[in-house]
Amino acid sequence: MSDRPDDPEIPLAPFPTALPASPFPPLEGEAAEPYLDDPVEEVRQDPPSDWIETADAHDLPTAQVPVNPLLALGRFAFPPGEPPDEEGVAARDRRWTSRIIVLATVFLLIFNAVSIQNWSRQQAPGWVTTTVRRMADVWAEQIAQLGADQPRQTVRDGYEATRDAEWAGRRRS
Repeated sequence: MSDRPDDPEIPLAPFPTALPASPFPPLEGEAAEPYLDDPVEEVRQDPPSDWIETADAHDLPTAQVPVNPLLALGRFAFPPGEPPDEEGVAARDRRWTSRIIVLATVFLLIFNAVSIQNWSRQQAPGWVTTTVRRMADVWAEQIAQLGADQPRQTVRDGYEATRDAEWAGRRRS
């Protein structure tokens, strides 16, 4: 069953029926490995009483996960509380919403500082708008030094290049 005469025979069965002897004999005073020296036992099928028709092998755990003793102790020392009521759920949702709004605001302050400048320039002149405009100018300069305005500028340049491109079937005005 091989192309070359020097190759060993390939067994027809998927697994060998007997294990070969170990090429490494045990050292002096050391016991031999029992699984190599023992004869192979015949595999018996499960008795029919152990068979569960509705069992699904995918539902069974395949390995025992080691449990940290401190975590196991913590479950007993600090058991989980009751699920929150409607008021608790509403408070949790308000906290989540507040965090998202703050995160979005910080993100826009860093990566879209030019919009504050544009907005302040569109407002009627006054003490508040002048102060906001000056602060926005300083903020935009600081953000530009960090390079955080580059993504916005890249998107803006791509938009303007696409808008100004010559498109087939478009009339020039």
